[in-house]
Amino acid sequence: MVGFVLRRIAVSILVLLAASFIMYVLSANSGNPLEDLLGSNSPNRDQLIAARISALDLDVAPPLRYFMWLGGAAQCLVPFVGQCDLGVTISNAPVAAILPAAMASTIQLVTVAFVIAIVLGVSVGIITALRQYSGFDFGMTLVSFFLYSLPSFLIAVLLKEFLAIGFNDFLVSATSIPPVVIVVIALISAVVWQAMIGGNRRRRLFVALVSAGATAALLVYFDLADWFRNPGFGPVGLFLLIAGTVVLTTALLAGLENRRALIVAVINGVVAYIAYFALQGLFDISSLGTLIILGVALVAIGIISGLVLGGNDRGLAARIGAIVALISYALVVLDRFMQSWPAYVNSPRIGGRPIATVGASTPGFNGDVWLTGIDSFTHLLLPTIALLLISFAGYTRYARSGLLEVMNQDYIRTARAKGLGERTVVMRHALRNMLIPIVTLIATDVGALLGGAVITEQVFAISGMGQLFVSSIRRADLNPVMGYFLVIAVTAILFNFLADLAYAALDPRVRVAA
Repeated sequence: MVGFVLRRIAVSILVLLAASFIMYVLSANSGNPLEDLLGSNSPNRDQLIAARISALDLDVAPPLRYFMWLGGAAQCLVPFVGQCDLGVTISNAPVAAILPAAMASTIQLVTVAFVIAIVLGVSVGIITALRQYSGFDFGMTLVSFFLYSLPSFLIAVLLKEFLAIGFNDFLVSATSIPPVVIVVIALISAVVWQAMIGGNRRRRLFVALVSAGATAALLVYFDLADWFRNPGFGPVGLFLLIAGTVVLTTALLAGLENRRALIVAVINGVVAYIAYFALQGLFDISSLGTLIILGVALVAIGIISGLVLGGNDRGLAARIGAIVALISYALVVLDRFMQSWPAYVNSPRIGGRPIATVGASTPGFNGDVWLTGIDSFTHLLLPTIALLLISFAGYTRYARSGLLEVMNQDYIRTARAKGLGERTVVMRHALRNMLIPIVTLIATDVGALLGGAVITEQVFAISGMGQLFVSSIRRADLNPVMGYFLVIAVTAILFNFLADLAYAALDPRVRVAA
Protein backbone atom coordinates (compact mmCIF):
# COMPACT_ATOMS: atom_id res chain seq x y z
CA MET A 1 0.00 0.00 0.00
CA VAL A 2 2.74 2.44 0.94
CA GLY A 3 4.72 1.58 -2.17
CA PHE A 4 1.65 2.11 -4.35
CA VAL A 5 1.00 5.53 -2.82
CA LEU A 6 4.63 6.62 -3.22
CA ARG A 7 4.71 5.51 -6.85
CA ARG A 8 1.50 7.35 -7.62
CA ILE A 9 2.80 10.52 -5.96
CA ALA A 10 6.05 10.36 -7.95
CA VAL A 11 4.25 9.77 -11.25
CA SER A 12 1.72 12.50 -10.47
CA ILE A 13 4.48 15.03 -9.82
CA LEU A 14 6.14 14.22 -13.15
CA VAL A 15 2.83 14.49 -15.00
CA LEU A 16 2.04 17.78 -13.27
CA LEU A 17 5.44 19.26 -14.14
CA ALA A 18 5.25 18.23 -17.80
CA ALA A 19 1.65 19.37 -18.25
CA SER A 20 2.20 22.70 -16.48
CA PHE A 21 5.28 23.44 -18.60
CA ILE A 22 3.40 22.81 -21.84
CA MET A 23 0.42 24.83 -20.62
CA TYR A 24 2.64 27.74 -19.55
CA VAL A 25 4.54 27.97 -22.83
CA LEU A 26 1.41 27.68 -24.98
CA SER A 27 -0.49 30.27 -22.91
CA ALA A 28 2.46 32.67 -22.89
CA ASN A 29 2.57 32.60 -26.70
CA SER A 30 -1.20 32.84 -27.19
CA GLY A 31 -1.45 36.61 -26.84
CA ASN A 32 0.23 39.85 -25.84
CA PRO A 33 -0.46 41.01 -22.26
CA LEU A 34 0.68 44.53 -23.29
CA GLU A 35 -1.89 44.87 -26.06
CA ASP A 36 -4.22 47.19 -24.11
CA LEU A 37 -1.34 49.49 -23.16
CA LEU A 38 0.17 49.58 -26.65
CA GLY A 39 -3.07 51.02 -28.00
CA SER A 40 -3.44 53.50 -25.16
CA ASN A 41 -3.12 57.28 -25.56
CA SER A 42 -2.16 57.79 -21.93
CA PRO A 43 0.76 60.21 -21.45
CA ASN A 44 2.49 57.78 -19.08
CA ARG A 45 2.03 54.79 -21.36
CA ASP A 46 5.71 53.92 -21.44
CA GLN A 47 5.93 53.93 -17.65
CA LEU A 48 2.87 51.66 -17.43
CA ILE A 49 4.36 49.27 -19.97
CA ALA A 50 7.66 49.16 -18.09
CA ALA A 51 5.85 48.54 -14.79
CA ARG A 52 3.85 45.64 -16.24
CA ILE A 53 6.93 44.11 -17.86
CA SER A 54 8.68 44.26 -14.51
CA ALA A 55 5.73 42.87 -12.53
CA LEU A 56 5.09 39.99 -14.92
CA ASP A 57 8.75 39.35 -15.90
CA LEU A 58 7.82 39.72 -19.55
CA ASP A 59 11.44 40.42 -20.46
CA VAL A 60 12.25 36.77 -19.66
CA ALA A 61 11.67 34.02 -22.23
CA PRO A 62 8.56 31.91 -21.43
CA PRO A 63 10.48 28.62 -20.83
CA LEU A 64 12.73 30.33 -18.29
CA ARG A 65 9.86 32.33 -16.83
CA TYR A 66 8.07 29.03 -16.16
CA PHE A 67 10.71 27.99 -13.65
CA MET A 68 10.36 31.34 -11.90
CA TRP A 69 6.60 30.71 -11.64
CA LEU A 70 7.21 27.13 -10.53
CA GLY A 71 9.30 28.29 -7.58
CA GLY A 72 6.37 30.27 -6.19
CA ALA A 73 3.76 27.63 -7.10
CA ALA A 74 5.72 24.92 -5.27
CA GLN A 75 5.21 26.85 -2.06
CA CYS A 76 1.45 26.42 -2.51
CA LEU A 77 1.69 22.63 -2.81
CA VAL A 78 4.32 21.88 -0.19
CA PRO A 79 3.27 22.78 3.39
CA PHE A 80 5.51 24.91 5.60
CA VAL A 81 7.83 25.84 2.72
CA GLY A 82 6.78 29.46 2.48
CA GLN A 83 4.03 31.82 1.43
CA CYS A 84 2.00 30.75 -1.60
CA ASP A 85 3.01 32.87 -4.60
CA LEU A 86 1.21 32.40 -7.93
CA GLY A 87 2.21 35.78 -9.30
CA VAL A 88 0.00 38.76 -10.06
CA THR A 89 -2.56 39.58 -12.73
CA ILE A 90 -2.08 42.29 -15.32
CA SER A 91 -4.08 44.48 -12.92
CA ASN A 92 -1.43 43.80 -10.27
CA ALA A 93 -3.77 41.72 -8.07
CA PRO A 94 -2.24 38.65 -6.38
CA VAL A 95 -3.54 35.47 -8.02
CA ALA A 96 -3.37 33.63 -4.68
CA ALA A 97 -5.90 36.15 -3.33
CA ILE A 98 -8.48 36.01 -6.15
CA LEU A 99 -8.29 32.27 -6.79
CA PRO A 100 -9.95 31.14 -3.50
CA ALA A 101 -12.95 33.41 -4.09
CA ALA A 102 -13.46 31.99 -7.58
CA MET A 103 -13.07 28.44 -6.24
CA ALA A 104 -15.61 29.10 -3.48
CA SER A 105 -18.20 30.36 -5.99
CA THR A 106 -17.71 27.37 -8.27
CA ILE A 107 -17.74 24.82 -5.45
CA GLN A 108 -20.91 26.37 -4.06
CA LEU A 109 -22.48 26.16 -7.51
CA VAL A 110 -21.50 22.65 -8.60
CA THR A 111 -21.47 20.67 -5.34
CA VAL A 112 -25.24 20.32 -4.89
CA ALA A 113 -25.81 19.67 -8.60
CA PHE A 114 -23.01 17.08 -8.61
CA VAL A 115 -24.30 15.16 -5.58
CA ILE A 116 -27.97 15.22 -6.66
CA ALA A 117 -27.04 14.18 -10.21
CA ILE A 118 -25.16 11.15 -8.85
CA VAL A 119 -27.93 10.10 -6.45
CA LEU A 120 -30.80 10.60 -8.90
CA GLY A 121 -28.89 9.35 -11.92
CA VAL A 122 -27.76 6.12 -10.24
CA SER A 123 -31.21 5.53 -8.69
CA VAL A 124 -33.07 6.02 -11.97
CA GLY A 125 -30.44 3.95 -13.80
CA ILE A 126 -30.96 1.07 -11.38
CA ILE A 127 -34.74 1.23 -11.77
CA THR A 128 -34.56 1.32 -15.57
CA ALA A 129 -32.18 -1.66 -15.58
CA LEU A 130 -34.49 -3.67 -13.32
CA ARG A 131 -37.44 -2.66 -15.53
CA GLN A 132 -35.58 -3.30 -18.80
CA TYR A 133 -37.61 -2.79 -22.00
CA SER A 134 -40.57 -1.46 -20.03
CA GLY A 135 -42.34 1.78 -20.79
CA PHE A 136 -40.44 3.46 -17.97
CA ASP A 137 -37.12 2.24 -19.40
CA PHE A 138 -37.91 3.55 -22.88
CA GLY A 139 -39.25 6.80 -21.47
CA MET A 140 -36.21 7.50 -19.30
CA THR A 141 -33.90 6.57 -22.19
CA LEU A 142 -35.65 9.16 -24.33
CA VAL A 143 -35.48 11.78 -21.57
CA SER A 144 -31.81 11.04 -20.87
CA PHE A 145 -30.71 11.40 -24.48
CA PHE A 146 -32.87 14.49 -24.89
CA LEU A 147 -31.29 16.19 -21.87
CA TYR A 148 -27.80 15.08 -22.87
CA SER A 149 -28.22 16.66 -26.31
CA LEU A 150 -29.57 19.99 -25.05
CA PRO A 151 -27.03 22.85 -25.01
CA SER A 152 -26.53 24.28 -21.54
CA PHE A 153 -27.27 27.87 -22.60
CA LEU A 154 -30.68 26.81 -23.94
CA ILE A 155 -31.53 25.06 -20.66
CA ALA A 156 -30.47 28.18 -18.77
CA VAL A 157 -32.66 30.46 -20.89
CA LEU A 158 -35.68 28.16 -20.55
CA LEU A 159 -35.23 28.00 -16.79
CA LYS A 160 -35.07 31.77 -16.58
CA GLU A 161 -38.23 32.22 -18.61
CA PHE A 162 -40.51 29.52 -17.24
CA LEU A 163 -39.21 28.80 -13.75
CA ALA A 164 -37.87 32.12 -12.47
CA ILE A 165 -40.07 34.66 -14.21
CA GLY A 166 -43.14 32.41 -14.18
CA PHE A 167 -42.88 31.51 -10.49
CA ASN A 168 -42.12 35.09 -9.46
CA ASP A 169 -45.16 36.31 -11.38
CA PHE A 170 -47.26 33.63 -9.68
CA LEU A 171 -46.14 34.83 -6.22
CA VAL A 172 -46.79 38.49 -7.04
CA SER A 173 -50.19 37.88 -8.62
CA ALA A 174 -51.59 36.09 -5.53
CA THR A 175 -53.66 33.84 -7.80
CA SER A 176 -54.40 30.16 -7.24
CA ILE A 177 -53.00 27.24 -9.22
CA PRO A 178 -55.03 26.82 -12.44
CA PRO A 179 -57.07 23.58 -12.51
CA VAL A 180 -55.56 22.69 -15.89
CA VAL A 181 -52.08 22.70 -14.35
CA ILE A 182 -53.25 20.42 -11.51
CA VAL A 183 -54.79 17.97 -13.98
CA VAL A 184 -51.71 17.90 -16.23
CA ILE A 185 -49.30 17.34 -13.34
CA ALA A 186 -51.55 14.61 -11.90
CA LEU A 187 -51.64 12.81 -15.27
CA ILE A 188 -47.87 13.01 -15.63
CA SER A 189 -47.48 11.59 -12.12
CA ALA A 190 -49.84 8.73 -12.99
CA VAL A 191 -47.95 7.83 -16.15
CA VAL A 192 -44.54 7.92 -14.46
CA TRP A 193 -45.47 5.91 -11.37
CA GLN A 194 -47.37 3.16 -13.17
CA ALA A 195 -44.50 2.78 -15.65
CA MET A 196 -41.90 2.67 -12.87
CA ILE A 197 -43.72 0.15 -10.66
CA GLY A 198 -45.07 -2.00 -13.49
CA GLY A 199 -47.09 -5.20 -13.10
CA ASN A 200 -50.27 -6.38 -14.79
CA ARG A 201 -52.90 -4.06 -16.19
CA ARG A 202 -54.96 -4.04 -13.01
CA ARG A 203 -51.97 -3.13 -10.86
CA ARG A 204 -50.88 -0.39 -13.27
CA LEU A 205 -54.36 1.12 -13.26
CA PHE A 206 -54.49 1.07 -9.47
CA VAL A 207 -51.06 2.73 -9.18
CA ALA A 208 -52.01 5.35 -11.76
CA LEU A 209 -55.25 6.24 -9.98
CA VAL A 210 -53.61 6.42 -6.55
CA SER A 211 -50.66 8.52 -7.76
CA ALA A 212 -52.89 10.89 -9.75
CA GLY A 213 -55.28 11.33 -6.83
CA ALA A 214 -52.48 11.87 -4.32
CA THR A 215 -50.75 14.40 -6.57
CA ALA A 216 -53.95 16.32 -7.26
CA ALA A 217 -54.88 16.33 -3.56
CA LEU A 218 -51.42 17.58 -2.59
CA LEU A 219 -51.55 20.42 -5.12
CA VAL A 220 -55.04 21.42 -4.00
CA TYR A 221 -53.80 21.45 -0.40
CA PHE A 222 -50.83 23.61 -1.39
CA ASP A 223 -53.20 25.98 -3.15
CA LEU A 224 -55.71 26.26 -0.30
CA ALA A 225 -53.00 26.62 2.35
CA ASP A 226 -51.08 29.18 0.23
CA TRP A 227 -48.10 26.88 0.74
CA PHE A 228 -45.84 28.46 -1.87
CA ARG A 229 -45.95 31.78 -0.02
CA ASN A 230 -45.89 30.27 3.49
CA PRO A 231 -44.18 26.89 3.13
CA GLY A 232 -43.37 24.38 5.84
CA PHE A 233 -43.74 20.72 6.71
CA GLY A 234 -45.31 21.21 10.11
CA PRO A 235 -45.35 18.49 12.78
CA VAL A 236 -47.62 16.17 10.77
CA GLY A 237 -45.82 16.55 7.47
CA LEU A 238 -42.42 16.11 9.11
CA PHE A 239 -43.62 13.00 10.94
CA LEU A 240 -44.78 11.44 7.67
CA LEU A 241 -41.53 12.31 5.88
CA ILE A 242 -39.34 10.90 8.66
CA ALA A 243 -41.51 7.77 8.85
CA GLY A 244 -41.14 7.33 5.10
CA THR A 245 -37.37 7.75 5.43
CA VAL A 246 -37.23 5.09 8.14
CA VAL A 247 -39.28 2.57 6.16
CA LEU A 248 -37.64 3.21 2.78
CA THR A 249 -34.05 3.15 4.07
CA THR A 250 -34.61 -0.06 6.03
CA ALA A 251 -36.46 -1.74 3.15
CA LEU A 252 -33.71 -0.97 0.65
CA LEU A 253 -30.65 -1.76 2.74
CA ALA A 254 -31.78 -4.54 5.06
CA GLY A 255 -35.41 -5.44 4.45
CA LEU A 256 -38.28 -4.76 6.81
CA GLU A 257 -37.99 -8.29 8.18
CA ASN A 258 -34.66 -7.30 9.79
CA ARG A 259 -36.07 -6.23 13.13
CA ARG A 260 -32.80 -4.93 14.59
CA ALA A 261 -32.16 -2.66 11.60
CA LEU A 262 -35.75 -1.43 11.74
CA ILE A 263 -35.45 -0.66 15.46
CA VAL A 264 -32.23 1.31 14.86
CA ALA A 265 -33.92 3.29 12.07
CA VAL A 266 -36.99 4.01 14.21
CA ILE A 267 -34.85 5.17 17.15
CA ASN A 268 -32.96 7.65 14.97
CA GLY A 269 -36.16 8.85 13.34
CA VAL A 270 -37.68 9.48 16.77
CA VAL A 271 -34.54 11.32 17.93
CA ALA A 272 -34.69 13.60 14.87
CA TYR A 273 -38.40 14.23 15.35
CA ILE A 274 -37.86 15.17 19.00
CA ALA A 275 -35.01 17.46 17.90
CA TYR A 276 -37.52 19.29 15.69
CA PHE A 277 -39.33 20.54 18.80
CA ALA A 278 -36.34 20.76 21.16
CA LEU A 279 -34.03 22.75 18.87
CA GLN A 280 -36.39 25.48 17.61
CA GLY A 281 -35.11 27.97 20.17
CA LEU A 282 -31.49 27.09 19.43
CA PHE A 283 -32.12 27.39 15.70
CA ASP A 284 -33.10 31.03 16.14
CA ILE A 285 -29.58 31.90 17.31
CA SER A 286 -27.65 29.26 15.35
CA SER A 287 -24.79 29.78 12.96
CA LEU A 288 -23.62 27.50 10.16
CA GLY A 289 -21.08 25.94 12.52
CA THR A 290 -23.79 25.12 15.05
CA LEU A 291 -25.90 23.40 12.41
CA ILE A 292 -22.93 21.31 11.27
CA ILE A 293 -22.09 20.29 14.85
CA LEU A 294 -25.70 19.25 15.50
CA GLY A 295 -25.75 17.22 12.30
CA VAL A 296 -22.51 15.45 13.16
CA ALA A 297 -23.86 14.67 16.64
CA LEU A 298 -27.06 13.10 15.24
CA VAL A 299 -25.11 11.04 12.70
CA ALA A 300 -22.81 9.85 15.50
CA ILE A 301 -25.88 8.79 17.50
CA GLY A 302 -27.06 6.86 14.45
CA ILE A 303 -23.75 5.03 14.09
CA ILE A 304 -23.46 4.24 17.81
CA SER A 305 -27.04 2.99 18.03
CA GLY A 306 -26.42 0.72 15.07
CA LEU A 307 -23.25 -0.70 16.56
CA VAL A 308 -24.93 -1.32 19.92
CA LEU A 309 -28.25 -2.73 18.71
CA GLY A 310 -27.26 -4.18 15.35
CA GLY A 311 -26.30 -7.63 16.59
CA ASN A 312 -24.32 -9.75 14.14
CA ASP A 313 -24.93 -7.29 11.28
CA ARG A 314 -24.00 -4.19 13.25
CA GLY A 315 -22.14 -2.61 10.35
CA LEU A 316 -25.29 -2.56 8.22
CA ALA A 317 -27.34 -1.29 11.15
CA ALA A 318 -24.82 1.51 11.76
CA ARG A 319 -25.08 2.61 8.11
CA ILE A 320 -28.86 2.59 8.30
CA GLY A 321 -28.81 4.60 11.53
CA ALA A 322 -26.42 7.17 10.06
CA ILE A 323 -28.45 7.55 6.84
CA VAL A 324 -31.77 7.90 8.65
CA ALA A 325 -30.27 10.41 11.11
CA LEU A 326 -28.72 12.49 8.32
CA ILE A 327 -31.82 12.60 6.10
CA SER A 328 -34.16 13.26 9.03
CA TYR A 329 -31.95 16.07 10.33
CA ALA A 330 -31.83 17.55 6.83
CA LEU A 331 -35.64 17.57 6.79
CA VAL A 332 -35.73 19.33 10.18
CA VAL A 333 -33.27 21.99 8.97
CA LEU A 334 -35.16 22.38 5.69
CA ASP A 335 -38.38 23.03 7.59
CA ARG A 336 -36.63 25.78 9.57
CA PHE A 337 -35.43 27.36 6.35
CA MET A 338 -38.98 27.33 5.01
CA GLN A 339 -40.21 29.09 8.14
CA SER A 340 -37.98 32.05 7.15
CA TRP A 341 -39.26 32.11 3.56
CA PRO A 342 -42.01 34.76 4.09
CA ALA A 343 -39.56 37.14 5.79
CA TYR A 344 -37.14 36.76 2.89
CA VAL A 345 -39.74 37.20 0.15
CA ASN A 346 -41.18 40.31 1.81
CA SER A 347 -37.78 41.94 2.30
CA PRO A 348 -37.45 45.30 0.49
CA ARG A 349 -34.33 44.00 -1.27
CA ILE A 350 -36.28 41.07 -2.73
CA GLY A 351 -39.55 42.79 -3.54
CA GLY A 352 -41.66 39.64 -3.66
CA ARG A 353 -39.67 38.10 -6.54
CA PRO A 354 -37.31 35.64 -4.81
CA ILE A 355 -36.01 33.47 -7.68
CA ALA A 356 -32.97 35.31 -9.03
CA THR A 357 -31.61 35.00 -12.56
CA VAL A 358 -28.12 36.51 -12.15
CA GLY A 359 -25.39 36.62 -9.53
CA ALA A 360 -24.63 34.51 -6.47
CA SER A 361 -26.23 36.78 -3.85
CA THR A 362 -28.42 39.86 -3.50
CA PRO A 363 -26.29 43.03 -3.21
CA GLY A 364 -26.70 44.69 0.16
CA PHE A 365 -28.85 41.92 1.63
CA ASN A 366 -28.06 40.95 5.23
CA GLY A 367 -29.63 38.55 7.67
CA ASP A 368 -29.14 35.51 9.86
CA VAL A 369 -27.98 32.11 8.64
CA TRP A 370 -31.52 31.23 7.52
CA LEU A 371 -32.12 34.35 5.42
CA THR A 372 -28.66 34.33 3.85
CA GLY A 373 -29.04 30.61 3.19
CA ILE A 374 -32.31 31.20 1.36
CA ASP A 375 -30.68 34.02 -0.59
CA SER A 376 -27.89 31.71 -1.75
CA PHE A 377 -30.47 29.04 -2.60
CA THR A 378 -32.61 31.34 -4.74
CA HIS A 379 -29.56 32.58 -6.67
CA LEU A 380 -28.03 29.14 -7.23
CA LEU A 381 -31.28 27.30 -7.93
CA LEU A 382 -31.41 27.86 -11.69
CA PRO A 383 -27.71 27.19 -12.48
CA THR A 384 -27.82 24.12 -10.23
CA ILE A 385 -30.83 22.73 -12.10
CA ALA A 386 -29.13 23.47 -15.42
CA LEU A 387 -26.01 21.52 -14.43
CA LEU A 388 -28.08 18.79 -12.79
CA LEU A 389 -30.15 18.06 -15.89
CA ILE A 390 -27.05 17.67 -18.06
CA SER A 391 -25.09 15.49 -15.59
CA PHE A 392 -28.13 13.39 -14.67
CA ALA A 393 -28.39 11.98 -18.19
CA GLY A 394 -24.84 10.61 -18.19
CA TYR A 395 -25.06 8.94 -14.79
CA THR A 396 -28.41 7.35 -15.69
CA ARG A 397 -27.03 5.69 -18.80
CA TYR A 398 -23.83 4.49 -17.07
CA ALA A 399 -25.76 3.08 -14.11
CA ARG A 400 -28.24 1.28 -16.35
CA SER A 401 -25.64 -0.32 -18.61
CA GLY A 402 -23.41 -1.20 -15.65
CA LEU A 403 -26.19 -2.96 -13.73
CA LEU A 404 -27.41 -4.83 -16.81
CA GLU A 405 -23.90 -6.15 -17.37
CA VAL A 406 -23.48 -7.18 -13.74
CA MET A 407 -26.89 -8.89 -13.53
CA ASN A 408 -25.79 -11.36 -16.23
CA GLN A 409 -22.70 -12.48 -14.33
CA ASP A 410 -22.31 -16.01 -12.94
CA TYR A 411 -22.11 -14.94 -9.31
CA ILE A 412 -25.52 -13.22 -9.59
CA ARG A 413 -27.08 -16.43 -10.91
CA THR A 414 -25.38 -18.32 -8.08
CA ALA A 415 -26.79 -15.92 -5.49
CA ARG A 416 -30.29 -16.38 -6.90
CA ALA A 417 -29.82 -20.16 -6.99
CA LYS A 418 -29.03 -20.09 -3.27
CA GLY A 419 -32.46 -18.60 -2.64
CA LEU A 420 -31.46 -15.01 -1.85
CA GLY A 421 -34.16 -12.41 -2.32
CA GLU A 422 -34.04 -10.00 -5.24
CA ARG A 423 -33.39 -7.02 -2.95
CA THR A 424 -30.37 -8.77 -1.42
CA VAL A 425 -29.05 -9.79 -4.84
CA VAL A 426 -29.30 -6.25 -6.20
CA MET A 427 -28.29 -4.18 -3.16
CA ARG A 428 -25.58 -6.40 -1.67
CA HIS A 429 -24.10 -8.16 -4.70
CA ALA A 430 -24.86 -6.36 -7.97
CA LEU A 431 -24.80 -2.73 -6.81
CA ARG A 432 -21.24 -2.87 -5.49
CA ASN A 433 -19.72 -3.95 -8.82
CA MET A 434 -22.06 -1.71 -10.79
CA LEU A 435 -20.54 1.31 -9.03
CA ILE A 436 -17.05 0.70 -10.48
CA PRO A 437 -17.64 2.55 -13.81
CA ILE A 438 -19.57 5.22 -11.88
CA VAL A 439 -16.48 5.83 -9.72
CA THR A 440 -14.43 6.34 -12.87
CA LEU A 441 -16.98 8.81 -14.23
CA ILE A 442 -17.08 10.72 -10.94
CA ALA A 443 -13.30 11.00 -10.82
CA THR A 444 -13.18 12.52 -14.30
CA ASP A 445 -16.17 14.80 -13.68
CA VAL A 446 -14.83 16.39 -10.49
CA GLY A 447 -11.97 18.18 -12.22
CA ALA A 448 -14.23 19.34 -15.05
CA LEU A 449 -16.87 20.66 -12.66
CA LEU A 450 -14.35 22.42 -10.45
CA GLY A 451 -12.97 23.98 -13.60
CA GLY A 452 -16.22 25.82 -13.79
CA ALA A 453 -19.30 25.48 -15.92
CA VAL A 454 -18.13 28.23 -18.24
CA ILE A 455 -21.37 28.69 -20.17
CA THR A 456 -23.58 28.38 -17.09
CA GLU A 457 -21.48 30.88 -15.16
CA GLN A 458 -21.60 33.25 -18.12
CA VAL A 459 -25.39 33.07 -18.50
CA PHE A 460 -26.07 33.50 -14.78
CA ALA A 461 -23.25 36.04 -14.18
CA ILE A 462 -21.47 33.98 -11.50
CA SER A 463 -17.82 34.85 -10.92
CA GLY A 464 -16.38 31.35 -10.64
CA MET A 465 -13.43 29.44 -12.01
CA GLY A 466 -14.85 29.31 -15.52
CA GLN A 467 -15.31 33.07 -15.64
CA LEU A 468 -11.80 33.59 -14.30
CA PHE A 469 -10.31 31.34 -16.96
CA VAL A 470 -12.22 32.89 -19.87
CA SER A 471 -11.51 36.48 -18.85
CA SER A 472 -7.82 35.70 -18.30
CA ILE A 473 -7.47 34.01 -21.69
CA ARG A 474 -9.07 36.99 -23.41
CA ARG A 475 -6.60 39.39 -21.79
CA ALA A 476 -3.62 37.04 -22.24
CA ASP A 477 -3.26 37.17 -18.45
CA LEU A 478 -0.94 34.22 -17.87
CA ASN A 479 -0.73 33.90 -14.08
CA PRO A 480 -4.49 33.46 -13.44
CA VAL A 481 -4.60 30.89 -16.25
CA MET A 482 -1.81 28.92 -14.58
CA GLY A 483 -3.46 29.24 -11.18
CA TYR A 484 -6.63 27.82 -12.72
CA PHE A 485 -4.66 25.03 -14.36
CA LEU A 486 -2.88 24.17 -11.11
CA VAL A 487 -6.17 23.77 -9.22
CA ILE A 488 -7.73 21.60 -11.94
CA ALA A 489 -4.64 19.44 -12.43
CA VAL A 490 -4.14 18.77 -8.72
CA THR A 491 -7.85 18.01 -8.27
CA ALA A 492 -7.92 15.61 -11.24
CA ILE A 493 -4.80 13.77 -10.04
CA LEU A 494 -6.12 13.54 -6.48
CA PHE A 495 -9.54 12.17 -7.43
CA ASN A 496 -8.08 9.67 -9.89
CA PHE A 497 -5.91 8.41 -7.03
CA LEU A 498 -8.98 8.17 -4.78
CA ALA A 499 -10.78 6.31 -7.57
CA ASP A 500 -8.00 3.69 -7.60
CA LEU A 501 -8.46 3.20 -3.87
CA ALA A 502 -12.24 2.97 -4.35
CA TYR A 503 -11.72 0.20 -6.92
CA ALA A 504 -9.96 -1.87 -4.25
CA ALA A 505 -12.83 -1.26 -1.81
CA LEU A 506 -15.55 -2.16 -4.35
CA ASP A 507 -13.84 -5.09 -6.08
CA PRO A 508 -11.94 -7.59 -3.90
CA ARG A 509 -9.98 -8.73 -6.95
CA VAL A 510 -8.25 -5.35 -7.11
CA ARG A 511 -5.31 -4.76 -4.80
CA VAL A 512 -3.10 -1.70 -4.29
CA ALA A 513 -0.17 -3.58 -2.80
CA ALA A 514 3.35 -2.62 -3.78
